[in-house]
Amino acid sequence: MAGNGDIKAHVGTYDRMIGLMKYGAIAVAFVTAMVIWLIAG
Repeated sequence: MAGNGDIKAHVGTYDRMIGLMKYGAIAVAFVTAMVIWLIAG
């Protein structure tokens, strides 16, 4: 894992990545809903 002992930097990077994935999933769900709505209309 963290061979150099810099755990705080790794935890920070992990937290940012999880946050980006969370907002990314919400954005993809919104875009998908909009595309389905446009196709159905």
